Amino acid sequence: MKTKKQNTCVTSPARVRNLLILLLLAAVSLPGFSQKNRVACIGNSVTFGYKIDNREENCYPSQLQELLGDEYLVGNFGKSGATLLRKGHRPYMEQEEFKQAVAFQPDIIIVSLGLNDTDPRNWPNYRDDFIADYMALIDSFKKADGSKPEIWIGRMTPIFHSHPRFMSGTRDWFWQIQETIGQIAENCNARLIDWHTPLHVRPDLFPDALHPVKEGATIVAQIAFQHITGNFGGVRVASVFGDHMVIQRDTLIPVWGIANRNEKIELKLNNQKITTRAGYDGKWKVNFKAMPAGGPYKLRIDAESGNITFKDIMIGEVWLCSGQSNMAFKVKQSTKGQEAISDASSAQIRLMNFHTIAETNNTAWDSTTLSQVNNLKYLSGKWEPATEASVADFSAIGWYFGQTLQTELNVPVGLIQVAVGGAPTESFIDRKTMEFHPRLENYLYSWNTNDHVMQWCRERAQKNVSQSNHNLQRHPYHPAYLFEAGISKISGYPIKGVLWYQGESNAHNIELHEILFPTMVKSWRKAWDKPSLPFIFAQLSSLNRPSWPHFRDSQRRLAEEIPYTWMVVTSDYGNETDVHPVNKYPVGKRMALTALNQIYGLNHIHTGNNPIQSVRRLQNNIEIKISHSDQLQTKDSEPIRELEVAGKDGIFKPVDGSLKDNNIIISDPKREIKQIRYGWRPYSNGNIANEHGIAVSTFQVEVPQDSNH
Repeated sequence: MKTKKQNTCVTSPARVRNLLILLLLAAVSLPGFSQKNRVACIGNSVTFGYKIDNREENCYPSQLQELLGDEYLVGNFGKSGATLLRKGHRPYMEQEEFKQAVAFQPDIIIVSLGLNDTDPRNWPNYRDDFIADYMALIDSFKKADGSKPEIWIGRMTPIFHSHPRFMSGTRDWFWQIQETIGQIAENCNARLIDWHTPLHVRPDLFPDALHPVKEGATIVAQIAFQHITGNFGGVRVASVFGDHMVIQRDTLIPVWGIANRNEKIELKLNNQKITTRAGYDGKWKVNFKAMPAGGPYKLRIDAESGNITFKDIMIGEVWLCSGQSNMAFKVKQSTKGQEAISDASSAQIRLMNFHTIAETNNTAWDSTTLSQVNNLKYLSGKWEPATEASVADFSAIGWYFGQTLQTELNVPVGLIQVAVGGAPTESFIDRKTMEFHPRLENYLYSWNTNDHVMQWCRERAQKNVSQSNHNLQRHPYHPAYLFEAGISKISGYPIKGVLWYQGESNAHNIELHEILFPTMVKSWRKAWDKPSLPFIFAQLSSLNRPSWPHFRDSQRRLAEEIPYTWMVVTSDYGNETDVHPVNKYPVGKRMALTALNQIYGLNHIHTGNNPIQSVRRLQNNIEIKISHSDQLQTKDSEPIRELEVAGKDGIFKPVDGSLKDNNIIISDPKREIKQIRYGWRPYSNGNIANEHGIAVSTFQVEVPQDSNH
C-alpha cells in the first residue's frame, strides 16, 4: 500500500529570527508597546549570541529584557561578522538588522561594534574612516523631530591570546579601536559601557577567545542593566577597606566604591568631611588630605541607599607582603613563633591576610573549589587586629618585619599578605602586560605543556584541576591569575612598599626570570600609579638545587639594575634539604633594617645586599671592593671559603684570598685570572660578612685587564 507523502516545512533559524523581529516591529505600533522604553541592542556576533546554547533565551539582549522587566522592550539587532567600517568586509549599515533597528524607533541604543574591524581586511586599510562611520551610524537613529535616542557605546569585549590572528595584528588593532571608541563617545555626547574590564579577567568564559558563553552574556546584560537604570545596587566601598585597617600616613587618602547613579555620598574621616556624587557608571572616589600617624578613627559614609561605618582605623605605615611559600610561611611554623604569638597583642600592628580556599598541595580539588577558582574567588581577606590567632597564621617574614618597623618608628603598622605556595612570577603580572610583552606572551599559550613554566608547577597545577571538565579551567599558577584574583583588589590602596620573597618556581630559567621580575615590578608600579614604589626582596637561600648559585647571582644583579629595589641575603640561614628554612626572623629583621636605612632615612645599619662597588686589577693583586661595609670579616674567623677563579679556559678552581677593610684581595702576579666567583655552591658555606654580620652575596664577576675599573 502506498503511503501519502507528507509535506514538511523546514524553517531555517535565520528565517525564524527574521519573523520574530518583524512581529516585534509590528508590535511597536500597538498601544501597549508604544508606552514601553524601547532598547535596541546593535552589534555583532557577541550581541547576536553566537555559539551560546539556547541563544534566543540566553543572549545578552534577552537576559537584559528579563532584568529590565515589562517597562522596557529590548530588541536584538546583532549581526554576526558585521563591521562598523562601511568599507569593511560586512558593513553593519548594509545589513537587514540595521534597517530593522532604525525601524524599531528606539529610545535607547546600545552599540557594540569593532571586533570584526580588527580583521586585516578592515582596520589596516580603513582606520581613518572609523570615527566618521561610527558617528554616521549613530546619526541614523535621529528621530523625525531631530532628537536622538539615549546613546550607550560599549567598549569591546575581549579578544584573547588564543584567537588565531591575535599575534599577527588583532591584539594591536583591538586596542587602537578601543581607544578610538572613547573619542567617539566624546564626539557624540554618548556614555560608555565598559564590558572589557570585567571580562578580560575571565578567559574561561571565552571558549573560542572571542565569543562569551551564557555566563559571560549574563555579565554583559547585568552591566547594561545597571547603566540603563542607574541601579548599581546602592552604596558600597572597595573590599580593601574595613574595620581595624591601617591607612598610609603623610599621603592623600583615597576612598572609592560604587553607588547608584548621581547618588550623593557624604564621607567623614576624623575632622575631614567630603561630599561627592556617583558617576553615570556608578563609580565614585574621593581623596582625604594626608594625615600623620595616629588613631583610632572612624570613617563614616552616608548615602540615600545606605550607611557604612568603619571603626578602629589607624594611620601609620602600610606594606604589602607577597610571593610564594617562603613568604606564606607562618609565624607559628617559625623558630621564634611562640614568642611572637605570645607578644602579638602588645604591638600596634594590623593584618590583612588573603587566605586561600585550597592549598596548592598534591591533591585534586573538588568541583566547588574549581568553580570558585574560575570566578577569581581563590583569595579573600579582611583587616584584623594582631591577636594570637591572626599572628599565628600570618607571614613570619612579614610579621618580624612589621614588628621591627613598629618598634623603631613608634607608629601603627599595617601588613597585607598576598602569598601562594609554589606560585611563579608570571601569575603576579597583569594580563595586558603579558599580552604585549614580546617574550612573556609565550606564557599564555599551552600552559600545561609550555616549557617556559617549571615542570613542577605544571604537574602540581594539573593535579589540582584534574577533576575539572572545563577546557579552560584556571589555576592560581596561571599567568596573571594572582594579579587578577589578589593584587587588583588592593591596587590603589596606598602602601609604603612591597616585601617580596619568590623565585623558587622560576629558578629553572634564569634568563626568563630576568625579564619576568622587572616586568612584574613595572606592572605593580603602574597599578599603584607610583613609578618609584619600593621593593625589598629576599635572595634565594642555600639549598641543594643546582641552578641556585646562578639564580642568586642574577638576583644580585637585578637589585642593582632596577631602581628603588633592594635585596637582602638569606644564604647564611638556608637549609641543605628543606626549601623552607624555619628561621625567618633574620630575614624579616634584615628587610626592616633595610627599609629603615634606605626608605625612611634613619641612621641604621644597612642590612641588605653588600653590592660590589668595583673590581680592580692592581700590579700583583685583584681587589674587589664591597659597598656598605667598613671591615669585611669571616663569620667564623676561619679562612675564606668558596672563593674561586678561572683563567682563559673558563674552568673555576679554588683560590685563597684575604680581607682588608672592605676589600677582598686575590693574588694574581701572572695576570692569568679572568673571572672570580664566590659562594658558588647550591648550599653555600661562604663565610664573608661585613662588620654587622651581614653575609656577602653569591657573585661572579669578570676581571678587567687594566686598573681603571
